[in-house]
Amino acid sequence: MAELIRVADGADPRLADYRDLRDVSLRKHLEAEHGLFLAEGEKVVRRALEAGFPARSFLMAERWLEGLADVLDRSDAPCFVVEEKLAEEVTGFHVHRGALASLERRPLPSLDSVLAGARSVLVLEDIVDHTNVGAIFRSGAALGFDAVLLSPRCADPLYRRAVKVGMGAVFSVPWTRTSDWAGALPALSERGFTTVALTLAPDAVPVDRAVAGLDRVALVLGSEGHGLSPRWEQTADRRATIPMREGIDSLNVAAATAIACYETARR
Repeated sequence: MAELIRVADGADPRLADYRDLRDVSLRKHLEAEHGLFLAEGEKVVRRALEAGFPARSFLMAERWLEGLADVLDRSDAPCFVVEEKLAEEVTGFHVHRGALASLERRPLPSLDSVLAGARSVLVLEDIVDHTNVGAIFRSGAALGFDAVLLSPRCADPLYRRAVKVGMGAVFSVPWTRTSDWAGALPALSERGFTTVALTLAPDAVPVDRAVAGLDRVALVLGSEGHGLSPRWEQTADRRATIPMREGIDSLNVAAATAIACYETARR
């Protein structure tokens, strides 16, 4: 059972895991150094724990204790109980969902373990916005995708904002990063996947046609600014686009992913 510890001083060193959550560069350093990540909100905290991530601690306002009582009963991690104003002082924003948990990261799995049994995969190249990454995971989970593969420069799917936007989908969809980014698409082809790049290339066909009849599909998505790199665009087995009205040539990558995932699921 979690020990309830009431804290009244924002400088208390026991709250270090929760400090300055809006400072992305600071959080990257802190979370990497200590092997942790944060979950925000009752649903997301529950999903993280149900997925087997061990809790380091909890931080919550008094009024959230009852709603998470069963979670706290099953945990040995300390629960720091603070006034909502103090939570805002420590974290740097209004914690309107009332509950935070600091959890331990796991080592990244191998490519083969992530792809085992998968038929539909999302492959992300240099998508750097945490909100987009979270939304992509959420769409993939909702529409039956089995795994996500990220380039080294993609935003962290376990960053608090990504976890929150994705409603914890990162806990249910297997994922990993690859260090051999140049050979990532050929590696997928070798494993039986047809790689389909979302692009505005002249030879791109509507995405429903590109994925029709395929067994194992890897949808390949590029960065927010420039889209896919020329190497990836040309290396993919097929190129696909989403037909749009004249004068509009692109969508936000998260929106485009949702449409492409839907079309791929219908195949």
